[in-house]
Amino acid sequence: MTTNDQNYRVTAEELRQFIERWEHLEAEKKDLSEQQKELMAEAKGRGYDTAVMRKIIALRKRDINDVAEEQAVLEMYAQALGMTLA
Repeated sequence: MTTNDQNYRVTAEELRQFIERWEHLEAEKKDLSEQQKELMAEAKGRGYDTAVMRKIIALRKRDINDVAEEQAVLEMYAQALGMTLA
């Protein structure tokens, strides 16, 4: 066996570890998603508009300059169509 073959040899144990780590991460992701759904259900139950909350969350992830530019273009287009935005 050459050195190159040894470098790329797949061992069952190592492969199993990678797969099990992936599966563990998938389970954690599913749990987090479920917790997010429960959180939004609680917020909705307390009278909050969850659609607006989700938009706010998305905006907070973005660069403030990109958001400001998008808002300016939105206002310009709305004015061109005779619409007013609050």
